[in-house]
Amino acid sequence: MSMYGSHAEESGMSRSAADGRRRDGAKPAEGGTARERILETAHELFYREGIRAIGVDTIVARSGVAKMSLYRSFASKDELVAAFLEARNERYWAWWDGIMARHPGNPRAQLTALFAALAKRVASPDYRGCPFLNAATEFPSPDHPGRRVALANKRELRRRLRGLAEGIGARQPALLADQLLLLMEGAYSMGNTLGQEGPPQALPAAAAALIEAQLPG
Repeated sequence: MSMYGSHAEESGMSRSAADGRRRDGAKPAEGGTARERILETAHELFYREGIRAIGVDTIVARSGVAKMSLYRSFASKDELVAAFLEARNERYWAWWDGIMARHPGNPRAQLTALFAALAKRVASPDYRGCPFLNAATEFPSPDHPGRRVALANKRELRRRLRGLAEGIGARQPALLADQLLLLMEGAYSMGNTLGQEGPPQALPAAAAALIEAQLPG
C-alpha cells in the first residue's frame, strides 16, 4: 500500500469504480504541469465533494497524470490538502483585495462593498461552503497541515476586519471586528444550507446595523 492509502479506504470507492467514472465521461484536467493539473483537479473535487471523500486514485484518474507524478509533487495526501487550501487562500485574498481596491482609503465603503459581495458569493449555485471551515471540520487535529492553513486564514480575516473597524473610527474596534466575523461565518454556513432563499440575503443590512451602532454619535 502506498503512503496515501488505498482509494477504497479513503472514499469507499473501489479502483474499478473510479476508473469507471472516468470511462463514463469525466474529463481529465488539461494543460499545465502535472502539479498544476493535480491541484486543479483537487480544487474541483475536494471543494465539491469533500476532502475525505476523494482518494488519490480519483485525483490521478481525473487529472490524467501518472501516479508517480503525484508522488513527486506531493509527499502525502495531507501535503496535497495543504497545497489545495493554500491555493484557495490566495484566491480568497485576491477576491478581498479586489473589493477593497474599489474604494481606496474609504473603510466604510469597503465594508459595505465586502458584505454585499459576500451575500452574492454565498448565494451562488455552485457555492459549497467556506473551504477553510469545511477543512477544519474534516480535520480536527491542530497538527494537521490543512487545519493550520484554515486557522491562518481565519486569523488573517479577523485581523483585517479589525483594521477596517479601526479605520471607520469604531468605539470598540475589536468587538466590532468579532461581531462582523461571526456574521460572515454564519453567512458561510447558511449559504451552504439554505442557499439563495436563506438569511445571507439579509447580510448587508445586518452588517450595516452593527457598524452604525459602533460609530461615534
